[in-house]
Amino acid sequence: MNRKVSVARLSIVSNSLLILMKVTVGLLSGSVSIISEAIHSFMDLLASFVAYFSVRISDTPADERHPYGHGKFENISGVVEALLIFVAAFWIIYEAVHKIINPTKVEHIGFGFAVMIVSAIVNIFVSRRLYQVAKETDSVALEADALHLKTDVYTSIGVATGLVLMWISGMPLVDPIIAIFVALLILKESFELFSKAYAPLLDLALPASEVAKISGIIQYHCTGGMSFHDLRTRKAGNYKYIDFHLNLDPEKTVREAHEICDQIEEDLKKAFDHTEVTIHVENF
Repeated sequence: MNRKVSVARLSIVSNSLLILMKVTVGLLSGSVSIISEAIHSFMDLLASFVAYFSVRISDTPADERHPYGHGKFENISGVVEALLIFVAAFWIIYEAVHKIINPTKVEHIGFGFAVMIVSAIVNIFVSRRLYQVAKETDSVALEADALHLKTDVYTSIGVATGLVLMWISGMPLVDPIIAIFVALLILKESFELFSKAYAPLLDLALPASEVAKISGIIQYHCTGGMSFHDLRTRKAGNYKYIDFHLNLDPEKTVREAHEICDQIEEDLKKAFDHTEVTIHVENF
C-alpha cells in the first residue's frame, strides 16, 4: 500500500477514537474546554479524510485532462483543512463566551484529565509518524494533517492543565478561558497552514535556497561559452517543476545538445526528488 495513503488512514482511525472519548466525557462533565477539544478533533477527522483522498489522487499519473499531473490536489487539501480549522476556532470561542455568561459547574474532572492526557499521547505518536512520511515524500497534505494533530497535543495539555487548576481553585470560569486560549492557538495554526498550502496554487517560485542550488547545478555544466537564462520554478503537491533556456554553440550537433540537456536534467533530479525539467535550447 502507498505509504502516504497508509499513514493518512492511521490519522482517520486515531481521530475517530479520540472524538468518541472526548464527546462522551465532555457531555458527562459539562466542560466546554473538553467539548472544544472534541470539536477540534472532529475538524481533525474531516481534515484527515481530505488528506487521505488528496494523497490518493495526487499520486495518480498525468492524463489527458491533467497533463501536469495531480499534485495540486494536495495544496487544495491544505487550503480546505485551514478553513476547517478556522471555523472550528470560532465555534469554540462562541461556546466559551456562552459559558462565561452562563457558568456551570464541571463534573468528573478526573475523567476529563485522563482523556486529555491519552489524547496528547496518541496524537504525539500519530503526528510524528505523519511528519516523518510527509518529510520523506514532500507531502503538503500530510504535513497539514500532522500540524493539526501537533496543535491538538498542545491544546489537550492546555485543557488538562486547566482542569487541574479548576479542581484546585474551584472556579468554573477557568474552563471557558482555557477554551478561548485553545481557539487562539487553532487560529494561529489555520493561518500558517493556509499560507503554506495556498502559495503553490499561485505558482510561486521555489525557496531562494533551492533556486540557488538549481542555478549552481546548471552553471556547473555551462562550459565553453554556454549560458542559461529565464530560469523558472514552481511546485504542485510534492512535485517540483523547473524550466529554463540554455544557450549552446551553434556548431553543436543535435545529439551533443541532447546529451548536455540529459546530463543537466539527471543532476537536477538527483538533487531534487519528484522533479520535472524542461530545457529550451537556443544558439548564442
